[in-house]
Amino acid sequence: MADNKETAHDPIIDALFSVGAHFGYRRSKRHPSAIPFIFGSKGGVEIFDLEKSRTALLEAEVFLKELGATGKTALFVSSKPEACEALKAGAEKINMPYVAGRWIGGTLTNFPQIRSRIDKMLDLISKREKGELSKYTKKERLLIDRDIVKLDELFAGLVPLTALPAALVVVDPGKEHTAIAEAKKTGIPVVALANSDCNLKVATYAVPGNDATRKSVAFFVERMVAAYEAGKMGTNNQ
Repeated sequence: MADNKETAHDPIIDALFSVGAHFGYRRSKRHPSAIPFIFGSKGGVEIFDLEKSRTALLEAEVFLKELGATGKTALFVSSKPEACEALKAGAEKINMPYVAGRWIGGTLTNFPQIRSRIDKMLDLISKREKGELSKYTKKERLLIDRDIVKLDELFAGLVPLTALPAALVVVDPGKEHTAIAEAKKTGIPVVALANSDCNLKVATYAVPGNDATRKSVAFFVERMVAAYEAGKMGTNNQ
């Protein structure tokens, strides 16, 4: 975070700083890939170079704009409690699929099977709403209701996903290593907010920054959503 006239009052750097995006973890938790993005440390906590975080953020936004401009799908992913609310809200705003909770193995590598379970859920919900389950006994309807609840917990966020996504937007690629591995196997690029304990090299577009606080995560998600919207609308977000 070099102090120079060009970047001292950069609005993006100011915003990153205001949400605490510059805070990493202690050096003992640092992944080697994060070293180029560390500016220094304070109170034992490593500090990200926000100029480099800004550059990475803008590169990720260019990619999300391209997705939006072409109408391609981005799957938003994180199981972190700090991220789930913002992730779900952001994805729903642009009608994109999301996993705000446990990643189901095979979501990408065995997508046809996953899609069949989503379709089963939608079919059961439709039949219940139309009263077509009345032919079953009370006990059978109770079991079906429980099945719907279970399927909804697992797959509600994936309803818009009718084919493999064009990209993943991930908060904490270290924690979401299974999703990252499946993306690699299926050749799907990954945009990720990655703290200093993460291997930044696993993401196609890694944004080095604090992935452990709600404010920082919300800022990242909102920027990705805004970039996608800008691409879809053919406008420029700032």
